[in-house]
Amino acid sequence: MKKKIVRRSKETQIEIVVGRSAERGLGHVEVSTTLPFFDHMLTALARYGGLDLRLRAEGDLRHHIMEDVAIALGRAVRSITPAAAARYGERTIPMDDALVQAVIDVGGRSYFEGELPNRLYTHVLRSLADSLGASLHVRVLRGKDRHHVIEAAFKATGLALRQALADTGGEIFSTKGAVELVEEDVP
Repeated sequence: MKKKIVRRSKETQIEIVVGRSAERGLGHVEVSTTLPFFDHMLTALARYGGLDLRLRAEGDLRHHIMEDVAIALGRAVRSITPAAAARYGERTIPMDDALVQAVIDVGGRSYFEGELPNRLYTHVLRSLADSLGASLHVRVLRGKDRHHVIEAAFKATGLALRQALADTGGEIFSTKGAVELVEEDVP
C-alpha cells in the first residue's frame, strides 16, 4: 500500500508518495528538496526505515521547506502505519565519533525529547514526531562532528521506525485495544 500526500502553501510545495518496502532490505528512495544535506538525511531516514519514498519539495526559505517536509512526511508515514504495528522501536547507531540512540512509539501520542547540534534538525525530528503521532526520544550519547551526530540520529530514527512499523499480523500492542477515531463531514 502506498499513499500520496500533497501539501501546498504560499511558502512551500510538497509531494510525497510513501509505502513500506516490499523487501526486507532498504527502501527505494528519491528525494529532492533543493537542500542537499537535508536530502541526504531524509534518504537515510527512509532507507533505514524500510520506506519506499518519492519526495519533491521546493519553497521560499530553508526553515519553511524543512519544517513543512517533516510535517507532510510524518502525516504520510502515519497513513501507512499498520493497525497491528509492533508500535515500539529502539536503535543505537555509531558513526565514527558519534553514538546516537532513538526510541519510538507510533501508538498515536505525540511527544519529542532530544537535542541535536543543530536547532533546525532538532525541529525537523520534533515536527516529524508530532505529525506522525509518535513519541520519539533521541539521545546523543557522544560525538563532536555535527554531520556525524545528525546523520546517526536520522539513521537510528529510521531503524527504530522500521521496527515500530512491522506488522504483527493482528496483535494490538495496547492494554486499551484498538483505538478507533472516526472523522465525518457534517452539514
